[in-house]
Amino acid sequence: MLTDRQTATAVLRLGRHARLRVDVDVSAGGLLSITVLVCGILLSTTVLVATAVRESRR
Repeated sequence: MLTDRQTATAVLRLGRHARLRVDVDVSAGGLLSITVLVCGILLSTTVLVATAVRESRR
């Protein structure tokens, strides 16, 4: 189950001459790891914002 591959492709065009193509290939285990990292970042950001708001009210 964790060895199944997830793939995605995105193409971004800016005008006539600029084009960016991104291909992503990640395993289900890698996707789980990315999810855990993003959740950790969001939770730590929430704590920082709450602390900053509380300190600014003093």
